[in-house]
Amino acid sequence: MRRSLAPSKIGVLVEKRKNEENEEWQPKSKKQHSKQKALALYCPTEHLSPFRHQFTSVKPAIVLSDAASLSSHEELIKKILSKPFKVPIPNYQGGLSRALGVRRSGARQPLHDPHGEGALVLWAPQELSAHQQLKTDMEKYPVHVVVDPILSKVLRPHQREGVKFMYDCVTGVQIEDNYGCIMADEMGLGKTLQCVALVWTLLRQSPECCPTVTKVVIVCPSSLVKNWHNELSKWLGNRITAMAVDSGSKSEIDRNLGHFMSQCGRRTQFPVLIISYETFRLHAAVLHKGEVGLVICDEGHKLKNSENLTYQALTQLRAKRRILLSGTPIQNDLLEYFSLLHFVNKGMLGTALEFKKRFENPILRGRDADATDEDHRKGKEKLAELLAIVNRCIIRRTQALLTKYLPVKIEHVICCSLSGTQQALYQKFVASMLSRGESKRDTFSSLAAITSLKKLCNHPDLVYDKCVERAEGFSDSLALYPADYTTKVVKPELSGKVQVLDTLLALVKMTTTDKVVLVSNYTQTLDLFEKLCRQRGYQHVRLDGSMSIKKRAKVVESFNDPSSPEFIFMLSSKAGGCGLNLIGANRLVMFDPDWNPANDEQAMARCWRDGQRKPCYIYRLIATGTIEEKIFQRQTHKKALSSCVVDNEADVERHFSLGELRELFTLNQATRSDTHDKFKCQRCVNNIQVRGPPEGSDCNSDLSQWHHAADKKGLADVILKQAWGPAVTFAFHHKSHDQVKTV
Repeated sequence: MRRSLAPSKIGVLVEKRKNEENEEWQPKSKKQHSKQKALALYCPTEHLSPFRHQFTSVKPAIVLSDAASLSSHEELIKKILSKPFKVPIPNYQGGLSRALGVRRSGARQPLHDPHGEGALVLWAPQELSAHQQLKTDMEKYPVHVVVDPILSKVLRPHQREGVKFMYDCVTGVQIEDNYGCIMADEMGLGKTLQCVALVWTLLRQSPECCPTVTKVVIVCPSSLVKNWHNELSKWLGNRITAMAVDSGSKSEIDRNLGHFMSQCGRRTQFPVLIISYETFRLHAAVLHKGEVGLVICDEGHKLKNSENLTYQALTQLRAKRRILLSGTPIQNDLLEYFSLLHFVNKGMLGTALEFKKRFENPILRGRDADATDEDHRKGKEKLAELLAIVNRCIIRRTQALLTKYLPVKIEHVICCSLSGTQQALYQKFVASMLSRGESKRDTFSSLAAITSLKKLCNHPDLVYDKCVERAEGFSDSLALYPADYTTKVVKPELSGKVQVLDTLLALVKMTTTDKVVLVSNYTQTLDLFEKLCRQRGYQHVRLDGSMSIKKRAKVVESFNDPSSPEFIFMLSSKAGGCGLNLIGANRLVMFDPDWNPANDEQAMARCWRDGQRKPCYIYRLIATGTIEEKIFQRQTHKKALSSCVVDNEADVERHFSLGELRELFTLNQATRSDTHDKFKCQRCVNNIQVRGPPEGSDCNSDLSQWHHAADKKGLADVILKQAWGPAVTFAFHHKSHDQVKTV
C-alpha cells in the first residue's frame, strides 16, 4: 500500500489538495473551535479528485475509537463464555445428558456398576425384554444393589457369601416377614468386615434408589467399642462418621444418645452408634424413644438368657432388622435356640409355651431312654422340622476356611506334673474338705474348694495367704512350704506348669523374634507372671478388667507393632478375651482351663486370625491328674453338669453331688495323663504312639485323633522339644492344615 494512503496521512493529503484548488483561499478564523477542525479533517471523500478511484479496501484499516475496541473485546469474551459446560474430569467421555440441578429423566441407575469386575450384587431386578421396557415406566423400575467396590475387592469368597446371606435376611428375602439372622462364623473369619460391608450398603442403597436404613446401632462388649470404630475407619475412611459411646457422665451420654435418636432424613451426621451392652442397658430409656433401621449385637451369645435385663432392654428397641454375631458354637440347647431366635425374629417359633408344646416336649421325650419307637420317630421329625426353620436364618462356617489364607497353627495340650509342695498341699486340702463335707454338708462350699484347687495347680503362691490365715482346708498347711519360702520372688520349681512356662519363654526369647500372649482366668496368676517377667527382664504389657477401654486399644495397637519392644502380652480371659486382635504375637499360652470351653476358644483365637504372617503355636498347660484335667475332659467331651457345659462356676455348686465332687477332687498320681487313659487309645502301646492320627484330622478334631506323645519324639515344635523336661508328663499335638509349599 502506498505510504500516502496510510490512515495517518489521509487528513494531511486532503488539506494540501484543498489549498491548491481554491485560489481565493484565506486563513480560517482563529475563533474556529478545534473540534470543528477535527470534524473537517474527517470528511476526506468530499474533496477527492473525480479522476481518482475510491480506495474502499482501506476502510477496515481505519483506527477504531476506544468505544469500538471495547465492544469488540466484549464480543470475544461473550463468545468464549458461551461455550457449553464441560465436566472437569480428566478423560471424561460422557458429556452432559441434563442440565445441572434438573431431575434426571429416563431409567434409574444403580450406585455401582453391577457388571464391573468383581462386583458383588446383593439384589438384581428382573430383566425386561425390549417390548416390556416400552410398556414399563423405567423411572420407577428398581435397580441393582451392589456392594461398594472399595469393600467388595477385599472380601474373600466366604465373606461375600456371608454379606449376601445377611442382606437377604434383613430385607425379608430369606424368610418372608422376618428381618433378622444369626452370623455364627467361628473366630477369625471376618464377621466385622462382613457387617461393615452390609451396613455401608444399607445406608447408601436400596432397589428404590434411596437408603434402606438411615440409622444403625452396634452393641458389643465394652472392650470392643473402640475396635468397631477403628474397623469402620479402616475400611471406609472419612466416608462415614460413627458415634462411639464408651465413657462420660450420665448426662453427657444421654445428650449424645438423644442427639443420635433425633436425627432423621437421608443425611445424618452420625448414621452409626457403637455402644457397650452395659451402657445400652443403663441408658435404654433414651434409645427407646425413637426407631433405628438396624441393630447388630456382637458376641451375641450373651443374650441366650431371655430373663436378663440387657436382653429385655434390647428386645424393646424399635428395630425391625436385627443381626446377632457369635463366634461361639451354639450349644444344642432348645431354650438357648429359642431365646436367640426369638430376639432376631420375634414370633418365628411362636411364644415360649407354643415352642415348648410344638418342639421341646416331643424332642426331649424322643431322647428319653425309656421312649417308645413312636416317641423316637416323632422326636426326630420335630428336630428335623426345627432345624429346617432355624437353618434358614443362621449361617456358620468353621476356621477350616482360614487354611487358604493363614499360616499353619500347631496346638499343644501339655500335661505338667505337680511339684512335691503342690502334691502335699493338694492332698491335705482334699482330705480336709471331703471329711468336712461328709460330716456337715451344708457348710461345705464346693465352689470355693474348686477355685482354691485351681489356683493351687497354678502355683502355691496363690494360696499362701489362705495358709497364713488358716482358712478352710488350709489350717495346718503353712509347714508344707519350703523353709526359705518368700513371696517376694517367684520360684518356678514349686510349680510344674510355671517351670515349663519359664523354660518356654526363655527359649522363645533367646532363639526367635516371636512374641508371646499369656492368658489366665485369674488376676492373681497375672500378678505372678508380672513378677516372673521382672525377674527375667522381659518387657511386657497387661490387660485386665482394671484397664480403661481407651487405654486397651492403645496397648493392643502398640503391641502389634513389630518394632515395639514388648515381648509378652498378659491377658485376663474374663476381661478381654473376646474380639481382641493380637496378631503381633504368634505364640499363646493358655495357663489354666475354664469350665466353659467357649471362653478358652475365644482366648486362644487372638493370634491365629487375619493379618497373621507367622506360624502359630498354642500351648494349653494342664496339671496332670488334678481337677484341671477333669475340667478339660468335660470341655473335650462337651459334658456339662446339666447335659451341656456349665457357663459359670456358680452353677457348679448346685449340680455336683458329693460323690461327683469326690471323683472331681481325687488326685491321680499314678498317671502320665488321665485324659489319655480314659480314651483307651488303640493307636498307642505303653503310652507310645505306633499309628498316626486318621487322615483328614486336624486340631479341630476330637483329642483322641491328635498325635499322642509320652516323650519329645515326633514333636513339630522345636521350642517345645527343647523345653521338654521332667515336669512334662504327656502331650497332645496337631496342626490346622498342611502348609502349601511354593517353589
